[in-house]
Amino acid sequence: MLQYLKFPVISLVFGLGLAGLLSWLQNPNLITVLEAILTVLLLCVLEISLSFDNAVVNATIIRRMDHIWRKRFLFWGMLIAVFGMRLLFPVLIVALAGNLSIVDAFMLAIKEPKLYSQMMSEAHLAVSSFGGTFLLMVALNFFLDSNKETHWISVIEKTFGKLAKINGAGFIFALIVILVIYSNLDFDSQATFIKSALYGLLTFLCVHGLSELLGDEDLKSVKWLSTGMGLFLYLEVLDASFSFDGVIGAFAITTQIYEIMIGLGVGAFFVRGLTLYLVEHEKLEQYEFLEHGAFYALFVLAFFMLLDHFFHFKEWITALSGAAILILSILYSIYSEKKKAE
Repeated sequence: MLQYLKFPVISLVFGLGLAGLLSWLQNPNLITVLEAILTVLLLCVLEISLSFDNAVVNATIIRRMDHIWRKRFLFWGMLIAVFGMRLLFPVLIVALAGNLSIVDAFMLAIKEPKLYSQMMSEAHLAVSSFGGTFLLMVALNFFLDSNKETHWISVIEKTFGKLAKINGAGFIFALIVILVIYSNLDFDSQATFIKSALYGLLTFLCVHGLSELLGDEDLKSVKWLSTGMGLFLYLEVLDASFSFDGVIGAFAITTQIYEIMIGLGVGAFFVRGLTLYLVEHEKLEQYEFLEHGAFYALFVLAFFMLLDHFFHFKEWITALSGAAILILSILYSIYSEKKKAE
């Protein structure tokens, strides 16, 4: 396990040092520097706690990749996750929400971080409805499988297995959820919600469909048009959807863009290390229901995001609920294994 944490730990030390240096350049005060370092450390813990189920879900997909595509995901995917999602994505949201250019939005983040944070918060409904719908479809794709024989909570999973025989069951289920939430929103929020949710649904259908298409045997001889490429794209959108809550939640802790990028970025390195550990040590095979637990946690997270307009769930509630489900799935896996042995 330690070898998988070596690089994340190095990045943590470097990140804390960089945060301290940037804080000192802004305000040469020891207390301010310590506050910046503690903030980055807190954001790192937030990212790890929110993304533990992300690591398990990623592991279920990465194990279907060959070795070359795993390396590409861990390198290029890491750059996209750190610089794309933790730096460019929040800037892009503010640019779209405020009808600004990317450069103006970036300058706003540096010069007026409080206004920038406020604009990020105002865009929360659009982001959470997009991400929540995408994650809901990912979870449904796992449960709506009529060929799945291993079940953790049989009543739920066997029911979904029967529904899977209906063509487009996941699409229908998601649309019902979207329409029920839409009908209960206030008029001013309805247009933003339905538009973002439908974009989330469309993104899943496009990315998942492309992933399935690239898995075709006829494309295996083409280097870039292969299953690995499709899974890579699928993982990137999945990773982005998982990141939405953490990125927006980070602004409740600090408005400094460099602290958010460093803290969440370092946390993402730890999550990548954990993902690789789960895959290479076959922990998903060792704990039979760990995969099930991850998708249950994903299902819950999706509803947390979709219902956020009605009940704002604190980040620690989201993190603890996911962790609790994963721990229960591991404990039940151990219990089931002992029962089989007996």
